Amino acid sequence: MVAKLHGALLRANRLVALVLGAALIATVLFILVDVVLRKLGAGSLGGSDELSGYVMAAVASWGLACALVERAHVRIDVLRLRLTAPGRALMDIFAMIVTNGIVLLIAWHCWPVLAKTLARGSRANTPLETPLWIPQGIWFAGWAWFAISATALTLIGLAYFLSGQRARFDATLGLGSELDA
Repeated sequence: MVAKLHGALLRANRLVALVLGAALIATVLFILVDVVLRKLGAGSLGGSDELSGYVMAAVASWGLACALVERAHVRIDVLRLRLTAPGRALMDIFAMIVTNGIVLLIAWHCWPVLAKTLARGSRANTPLETPLWIPQGIWFAGWAWFAISATALTLIGLAYFLSGQRARFDATLGLGSELDA
């Protein structure tokens, strides 16, 4: 059951990563077309700076969960590597619980930003006049997904640890390098 949940979380975040990659490629192409059109004197598509900012905010918030499940976040492990295997596992659990708590706090504080935008019907002060609930909703959803992924990963790691499945625990919350062996 736990392994299936972990696999589903990995697959979901890999799908998110593919969508984010496609969004970045589309943004780059949009900016390139806009630059070429301006260089040729054919005018501008307009809004490339605004839209690229929205895409970057979305990629940042959603991409954090992808990096977490792939164990790609930067970790400082000077102390951890000096510990025994059980000590390293406890440090990994502690780091994941702290990460999870911070992500939950950030997601909790993102909601009022979106709620205020929805209540006011705010629009961007730009020529596109984008309804701000759209980019902020995508941004908030990314933080919420990060919180869900972090919570699930914490629980999965704890389940592996408590059931003595050391290899699966290391594959879930460990460093994922030859230094961890």
